[in-house]
Amino acid sequence: MNAVRGAVVWMSGLSGAGKSTLAGALHARLAAAGRASIVLDGDALRTGLNADLGFTPEDRTENLRRVAHVAALFKQQGFVAIAAVISPEQRHRQAARDIVGEGFVEVFVNAPLHVCEARDVKGLYARARRGEIPHFTGISGPFEVPLAPDVVIETDRVSLDRAVDQLLAHLADTGCLPGCSW
Repeated sequence: MNAVRGAVVWMSGLSGAGKSTLAGALHARLAAAGRASIVLDGDALRTGLNADLGFTPEDRTENLRRVAHVAALFKQQGFVAIAAVISPEQRHRQAARDIVGEGFVEVFVNAPLHVCEARDVKGLYARARRGEIPHFTGISGPFEVPLAPDVVIETDRVSLDRAVDQLLAHLADTGCLPGCSW
């Protein structure tokens, strides 16, 4: 019998790229297969655990450090922790990988800026372009494209089901979901 191993699926990308949607769909598929998982959504964490943090470069670093530690705790208990967080800089993603260790899967949820802006139901991009939101990733704040992510999902080119299939196949192929073939 295969032991249940945990993993951290670290989804990074611009606001509106589809991280939360993809995280929810992956979580649902894992649940349907009887695998323990949890979604750590950046927006939700900022209203609770990280409510004391803003969006300065220092606060972003601390926010992502906390998320990585929480994800690592869930991984240690056999969960697939799905972190849907912008994590705009390579150093943030590397720090998360270092905290989590084995079982860290970096996913670049990619969509062109114009697609992300078109999906923006909260009007954040428009506000950022008017200068109302400082340090907004992709407009007045940096987003460094991941150098070597484990998986790239182009949400403007692939269906949600296909994207989840890609993630599940990667998790199975890398031993994060032993005994499964998706």
